Amino acid sequence: MDHHPADQFRDHVKPFLISKMEEFCLLGYDKITDEELWTFLKEKKWKKIEELKVHQIAADILSVKVTDFMNFTTIEAYKNGNTFDRKDAQRLLKGLI
Repeated sequence: MDHHPADQFRDHVKPFLISKMEEFCLLGYDKITDEELWTFLKEKKWKKIEELKVHQIAADILSVKVTDFMNFTTIEAYKNGNTFDRKDAQRLLKGLI
């Protein structure tokens, strides 16, 4: 995605991104990167917003729910064709059982 108005504040809100990723990790989602989280925010929460303030960005980061993030990620994977085949799914399921 092109430059977004929130990008200018990314370094300022890095501690909030780290905090949210640590929360996700505690919930068992330890593979999420700050880049993925930032992309979610830009494409979902701030898609049509042209002007943001630092406190709004911080509040939005802290309000992200893991289910919203995972739903977005799943839909994007389907859109981009990043799905795995049946054998991959079976292997993953065996690892969970």
